[in-house]
Amino acid sequence: MKKIYFLLLAILGLSACNKLDLNPLSEAATGTFYSNQTELELAVNDLYRLDFWQNDNELYSDNEWHRGQLTNAVIGGTMTAEDGTVNNYWLICYKGIARANSFIANKNRAAANTPAAVILRLEAEMRLIRAYQYSKLITHFGDVPFLTEPIELSAAYGIKRTAKSEILKFIYTELDFAALNLPASYSTASIKRLTKGAALAIKARTALYMGDYAIARDAAKAVMDLATAGNYALNPGFFQLFLKPGESSKELIISIPREQAQNVSSSAAYVQDNISRNAGGFGAQLPTREIVDAYECTDGKPINESSLYNPLDPFKNRDPRLTATVVEFNTYWLGYNYAPHPDSLQVWSNKLGRKVTNNDTRRVAVNASFTGFLWKKGIDQTWADRLTEDNDAIIIRYAEMLLTYAEAKIELGEIDVTVLDAINQIRARAYGVSAAQITSYPAVVTTDVTELRKIVRRERRVEFVREGLRYMDLIRWKLAEKALRTPVIGLPDPANQNRAKWPFPGVTPIDADGIADYSGFGADVKILVNRSFDKNKQYLWPIPAVERRVNNNITQNPNY
Repeated sequence: MKKIYFLLLAILGLSACNKLDLNPLSEAATGTFYSNQTELELAVNDLYRLDFWQNDNELYSDNEWHRGQLTNAVIGGTMTAEDGTVNNYWLICYKGIARANSFIANKNRAAANTPAAVILRLEAEMRLIRAYQYSKLITHFGDVPFLTEPIELSAAYGIKRTAKSEILKFIYTELDFAALNLPASYSTASIKRLTKGAALAIKARTALYMGDYAIARDAAKAVMDLATAGNYALNPGFFQLFLKPGESSKELIISIPREQAQNVSSSAAYVQDNISRNAGGFGAQLPTREIVDAYECTDGKPINESSLYNPLDPFKNRDPRLTATVVEFNTYWLGYNYAPHPDSLQVWSNKLGRKVTNNDTRRVAVNASFTGFLWKKGIDQTWADRLTEDNDAIIIRYAEMLLTYAEAKIELGEIDVTVLDAINQIRARAYGVSAAQITSYPAVVTTDVTELRKIVRRERRVEFVREGLRYMDLIRWKLAEKALRTPVIGLPDPANQNRAKWPFPGVTPIDADGIADYSGFGADVKILVNRSFDKNKQYLWPIPAVERRVNNNITQNPNY
């Protein structure tokens, strides 16, 4: 394989319509392309595909586990420079960079027949996309090769890694350019293109990840100002935000369109992994006990501090986002009562109007949910019938900007009413009330730095579960060496389940970092798999071996 980010300069896979037709055309030659507005728009539209945008896999974190995969290179501690995940991540980022570089170098070919304002807007989109690819690279790999224009393949072999601090400055500059030259909104809400708010949101996220708290604060505040002007708002309902009706929500800052009719969707296997066995699924991709235990009680206290928590009835008196995210026991889901208890051998189906064999208990089906839990967040009721998942992919939403602002201010020691208000807006939305209704939800009132840090970190976890943010939070907080070294635990096998301790034998100890400890429960839990994380190397990913075989000027990250 040739050096990927140079080989790709001659490749453009282009999509078919300036309103983001989701299917690409056949490839076009760089030498004759970019000659008119249509071709410029096609080039930009191609980079709106999910490959270039998706956040990290939730399976890299302590929130989710897949029975069939058991482990992966991240939580298994087995990542190497030959790992396919590493190679693909690097390849996609540099593919996006190569295409953006080619566009920027050649855009003026269309100047004679394309309005200057259109070229400027498309350039701003491309520069934003390129900056985002570099943001993903430096947060995962550290120092990386840095290219801002096409170069000859012969020059590729002398390229070295550039310090991430230098690339970070470039990212900020590019995002500032994009924010200056992109509209705050489009007249038609259905047009999902990058905006001023998108550029600022990526800047805020990148700065937060890199510990540039003042920059993160200011960028997030700029998005909040756009919200004040009417461009963004929290969706009234949390659960609905992640379903088809939520795709037009003003909370979404960047989302990638997906649609079954255009063959842009996930496979039947993905759907079956995520739905109950009674509904025709596998019940294989699962919430961990850790994420369930992370939700507070309705008094605003974690379960190990609240008198409201009962481990025998774990969904009672909890943050409403829990039952919006995880299927509550003995509630109807996808047409069936969900009852994983080992003695629930039959359940009622309100879809069929009769009792059926309960395939969601492991006493009937040995591969039913090993943790006892199933995902609810983002799962449409039509999935089971269509065996297709085509929800738009949420990349960044306004809630993230509120918590970014709050966290940045906390880390800067700038605790004031705006910090509490940013957090409370999100907490209040979970309870279906306004932030001003402080007696109707557990409003945050403390100004203690340590307590606020715990709160905002817990808020990020439960608010953004399954949205791909948890992994980078564990990395930047240096908590991966704790969270990803604990075992994934599940329910005991049915024969070993103490019915008097169903579903869990006691209150889970949770430390100051929000990490749960199940080691004291003995045979009342089952270790499903042991995680492993090497703090001496895994805070960065390895540079792909294929790159270093072609160019030995590129050094490797430590201990790989």
